[in-house]
Amino acid sequence: MRVAVLSPVAWRTPPRHYGPWEQVASNIAEGMVKRGLEVTLFATGDSITAGKLASVCEQGYEENRDQDAKVLECLHISNLMEKAGDFDIIHNNFDFLPLTYSALIKTPVITTIHGFSSQKIIPVYKKYNSIGHYVSISNSDRSPELDYMATVYNGLDPQHFSFNETPGGYLLYFGRIHPHKGTAESIQIAKKAGLKLIISGIVQDEGYFKDQVLPYLDDQIQYIGSSGPEKRNELLGNALALLHPISFDEPFGLSVAEAMLCGTPVIAFNRGSMPELIKHEETGYLVSNIDEAVEGVKQIKSIKRKDCRDWAISKFSCDKMVDDYLNLYHQILSK
Repeated sequence: MRVAVLSPVAWRTPPRHYGPWEQVASNIAEGMVKRGLEVTLFATGDSITAGKLASVCEQGYEENRDQDAKVLECLHISNLMEKAGDFDIIHNNFDFLPLTYSALIKTPVITTIHGFSSQKIIPVYKKYNSIGHYVSISNSDRSPELDYMATVYNGLDPQHFSFNETPGGYLLYFGRIHPHKGTAESIQIAKKAGLKLIISGIVQDEGYFKDQVLPYLDDQIQYIGSSGPEKRNELLGNALALLHPISFDEPFGLSVAEAMLCGTPVIAFNRGSMPELIKHEETGYLVSNIDEAVEGVKQIKSIKRKDCRDWAISKFSCDKMVDDYLNLYHQILSK
């Protein structure tokens, strides 16, 4: 089977630090290569793959700001679509824009919907409901206006995450610095719990960082910038718990699965996909506010860290994700 995997071109695939869509696209591509499929990854020129690599730019537009993002996206998507006849199936991990080509080519397109940036993009998905093959990344992140083939949870390679039975005494916030992700709430939780908090992630909202994070940094609350894979593994594995007090209905949350793969339980606000990712009182706590999160911190040692890893492997491994997608590929091609 000849498969084209379309990744975004904001960051390298796989990303050096941040880039969740690029990470999932990479895991899909590499997993399909291991299954013996002929895979071409459409991504930035500095991307890494065991398959073939096709690119229109050397670096992503977030890593080289001299480029125009929209121009790069148009060149990138058209580069694949003009070669569509070379493939049996196209796996789109790049949102709604590639769908506008799908009625013009014969190759079927399966689209992983990594979330809706706005309800305003749904009309594009609706237009291609009859020929699109849509996959949600959680049951919570579905539009009633769209038809879905399945839900396939994002998958990670457990070998990239070391299990740690004996963590340190700090709490961890791991994600972009943005009001939606709850950096400020994590600071309040740590202060009320009397524990050290390490914050790691890209600053996506400068004003929020300046007003809600920077004034509270001290020996107890530390910001260490963005962390790549090796540092991420160390930070997650040594944490007493990951704090995830989101204020939006998050479609998935890779850091939640990553933490549990290290054996680290998660305390999250009960929104979006969190009930699908976290087994309440078994791999962490689903809470409604800061005070409940503090209570979760107090009880966190009652969570068995081995249970966290076992759960994450059973639900969020690369092997499971690739098997699920391969099954969908066969369903589409058998029609």
